[in-house]
Amino acid sequence: MVEGSMTQGAGQGPVVRTATSRDFRVPPYAQVPVQSECSSREYALAHPEDSVPRPIPLRSGESAPQPAPADRADDPHRADDPAPAARAADGEAGAPGTAPHRAEDAVPGAPEDPEDPQVHPGDAVPDDEPPEGYTPTERDLPVLDRDGTVRVAAADRQPAPEGPGPLYVVGDVHGYLDELVAALTTEGLIDSEGHWSAGNARLWFLGDFTDRGPDGIGVIDLVMRLSAEAAAAGGYCKALMGNHELLLIGARRFGDTPVNSGAGTATFQAAWLLNGGQKNDMDRLQDVHLQWMSRLDAVVEEDGHLLMHSDTTAYLDYGTTIEDVNDTVHEIINRNDADECWDLFRKFTKRFAFRDDNGPKAVRELLAAYGGGRIVHGHSPIPYLLGEVGAEDADGEGKAEPLVEGPHVYADGLAVAMDGGVTMAGKLLVAPLPLQA
Repeated sequence: MVEGSMTQGAGQGPVVRTATSRDFRVPPYAQVPVQSECSSREYALAHPEDSVPRPIPLRSGESAPQPAPADRADDPHRADDPAPAARAADGEAGAPGTAPHRAEDAVPGAPEDPEDPQVHPGDAVPDDEPPEGYTPTERDLPVLDRDGTVRVAAADRQPAPEGPGPLYVVGDVHGYLDELVAALTTEGLIDSEGHWSAGNARLWFLGDFTDRGPDGIGVIDLVMRLSAEAAAAGGYCKALMGNHELLLIGARRFGDTPVNSGAGTATFQAAWLLNGGQKNDMDRLQDVHLQWMSRLDAVVEEDGHLLMHSDTTAYLDYGTTIEDVNDTVHEIINRNDADECWDLFRKFTKRFAFRDDNGPKAVRELLAAYGGGRIVHGHSPIPYLLGEVGAEDADGEGKAEPLVEGPHVYADGLAVAMDGGVTMAGKLLVAPLPLQA
């Protein structure tokens, strides 16, 4: 652990950048189970991928702009929405619609038995502090000698493994905490109680923790806690900035404040609602979450893999080195300027730069600037990249089986897509790097 370094985004003390690692202290809030409110889950019925409200010019004498629907034709990087949003009225203008729960998302409606609480693995917390004079590694109760002194058997200490452990990446989670816990457990990264169990393994989340799914704040809490547990075990768990982190920060900070979108006005609040913003997440969002998200890096290189959230070359607008990009993004967020933050969000929302004939060239441009031999990204769901959204079988029936089984390698083998489309006909992906052939 580097002396004087900072938990990634934990918001305790001044930030001291280091070239190799960061501390992973977690504030007390992140160690307290968060009461699940999944019974009041809200969904965007369809999946308007990262929609941006259509700019609307202010009329003479108009005091406040009105949020407008998305217009995908304005952004050449955006695919047409395969399933236009259908929102049901819920009593509030502009509030997200509510869609039927998926079967795997069903939560029993009966209250928990207070004498037999069911603790979600994502809400698990470290054991209570041991009594004074008791070794933290010993699980048995201390034995008292007749003279009243505490006698504890010496615990066998295993030497910490040398060198970095295996590297894993996680695609977009979008609030699907149960699916995340299941995927991490399958890979052996956490145990049955939701605690880090992978020793010195290294784990990177590629961003987009909230929106669309039922428990985005629960996802953030889990990642923050795993960061501390992994560091204590000699590994690490870190995360990158996604466009939905920028969107949630903007919605909380700026709300309905008009921002200059180039052709009129828009607001973060309208964009957040349009892109699956969940009232449940906003109600539970606290300063510690905002601080953590605000300090996330945008791009990083690990073992020859250039990790980033979005499949866009817009990162080049913010610096010619990885450090420059991350510093610039942090400075923009800290300046708290609505227009500047909107422009950052808008650029990180662009997609599909690596998909078409010029894709390999775009990937090589980023690799030449920032290093690495292959880009690994989230953001664009693999079903979109494959053009399989809304596909039909030979009988003309819609395909019900998942369209995604693993990461998608494309752009002459130079790019790996990790957004498995958990919010559609896909899955939440956790994969080791390098990918096995």
